[in-house]
Amino acid sequence: MRKRFLLLLALVLSLSVKVKAGDNEGRIGVGFGALYKNGLDVTLSFEMESSYHNCWEIFLNGYLKWDECETSGHVCKDSFWKNYRTWGGGVAWKPCIKRGKNNYGSLRIGGSVGSDLDEVIGGVHLGYEHNFRLNHGWQLYCGGKVDCIINGEDLFRTGIVIGFKIPVK
Repeated sequence: MRKRFLLLLALVLSLSVKVKAGDNEGRIGVGFGALYKNGLDVTLSFEMESSYHNCWEIFLNGYLKWDECETSGHVCKDSFWKNYRTWGGGVAWKPCIKRGKNNYGSLRIGGSVGSDLDEVIGGVHLGYEHNFRLNHGWQLYCGGKVDCIINGEDLFRTGIVIGFKIPVK
């Protein structure tokens, strides 16, 4: 009788305790990307996870496009840093489409608004991001992205991104 009571008590406790395995976390992320043609971008983000690794992301993004120097024919300091630059901020929805042990993959669908230092630009962002869970809740991610920039110098930007995320309690 005593064994049955302890088994029933263990069953009731296991059903009443909510297990938290990474759900509903917040994370701060930093990502670096190489985009076609001659572009680099940096993204700072705050991610709020809901159930099953689906999440919302609020992000700030900076983009730099370099060109060859007209006088020397290769990339120099002025043609790298003083060419076309943009910045922006936006929101992205990231539904999880693949789950594995210590990794998951998400689509990234979002929009942004910003400036290219002359006028206002908008952006529609699509991509795939694969996350790998590390120790202490840290995450490493890599993915591909396509940005459609409205009212900017280049209409489409496509490339790869790699970065990391730090959990926020």
